[in-house]
Amino acid sequence: MKNIILRTTVLSVVTSSVLFASGWRLPESSSKSTALSGAYIANSNGADATYYNPANMSFNKNESAIEVSVMNVYLPSIDYTDNTDSNKNGESKKGNTIIPSIFVSSKDYGNNIRYGFSITVPGGLSRAWDTPYQKTYAEEFALKIVEFNPTMAYKLSDNLSVGGGLRAIYSDGVVKSDGTDYGKAAIRDMTGQTIAFGFNLAMAYKASDKSNLSATYRSNVDLKEEGNAKLYVSGTKVYDGGVYVTVPLPAVATLAYAHDINEKTTIEVEFDRTFWSTYKNLDFEYKSAVALALRSSFDDAKARDWEDTDAIRIGLTHKYNKDLTIMFGASKDGNPIPEKSVSFESPDNTSQTISTGFDYNLNEKSSFGFGYLYSKKDDREVKNYNADGTVYIDGKIEGSSAHLVSFSYRKAF
Repeated sequence: MKNIILRTTVLSVVTSSVLFASGWRLPESSSKSTALSGAYIANSNGADATYYNPANMSFNKNESAIEVSVMNVYLPSIDYTDNTDSNKNGESKKGNTIIPSIFVSSKDYGNNIRYGFSITVPGGLSRAWDTPYQKTYAEEFALKIVEFNPTMAYKLSDNLSVGGGLRAIYSDGVVKSDGTDYGKAAIRDMTGQTIAFGFNLAMAYKASDKSNLSATYRSNVDLKEEGNAKLYVSGTKVYDGGVYVTVPLPAVATLAYAHDINEKTTIEVEFDRTFWSTYKNLDFEYKSAVALALRSSFDDAKARDWEDTDAIRIGLTHKYNKDLTIMFGASKDGNPIPEKSVSFESPDNTSQTISTGFDYNLNEKSSFGFGYLYSKKDDREVKNYNADGTVYIDGKIEGSSAHLVSFSYRKAF
């Protein structure tokens, strides 16, 4: 019964997935970003610049534009093989999630100012296990996340622009665990939701027509997930009431450089740091007292002590002809989760991605885009413990990966 809620809710109460970048980040939303493995800060050049680098809106064509994207995320099963007890072996369920996004950017209405707006889903995928041991900790968790991001850009000079905006984030989730099949008497059913706010800043400097040096910053947002929890022991409901927990959606700082190798080909190199070290503890607060026997499992604060991570991303964009543009990308993301904090809901490790895609101009004012990305986490040997000193995980987690397929339609006005 130890840590059933505390371990299974980590990903369910925050944005983004554990499978594509460090922690629960999901850097890709549009088809171009997907095709370039997220290396799309300095070279963002469409309506989706309002989200990835609003300062770049100043260098877009002087027209208004809209982009609608739909992404499908497929998660293959994750395998766990225990070193000491084959009864603990398990396999997670496969999953598919549809993620829509929309981006709007304006023309220059005068005074060198442009406006933008995006609605994105930066995460909120699901993970579920139906094997007995894993089900005790993570039978199911599902999360819906929507980020609203109004932005603006101001062109300070012909080669320098700044931008920024407000991040408004809504999330709701469902978390379940059931230890019955493994001989544990505890069942948990929990829901929660939150609205939280932050900001983003951006700068773009074009030393020449062939280069763009950009920097962006997305602020930390503390998410206070508040909802209702039901706790059962041996079929008897022992708690039915309010609960909340606060976790960080960490700040991200990015530095990127794009350079036109020739009139057809552009390369971008991007470095980003995610400030996961703000995630120190996980502490649930209940609206009424939890039974003394359950406090160590459900109520006591648990140390997380995550670490900041770095990522390197490289993207290549090539104009094959006047209508067709092809893209390739690759990235490597660090791992923020120390061994003591690894769980069946966050089996994180260093990851690598490769990606490709294309853009095709339908006419002078509209285009269609496609992106595909494959992400693979390194396999990981883990040994850690429950709060009572018993072994929680002692085995190998392998097969963690994801396939992203994204389609976009763009229209200029």
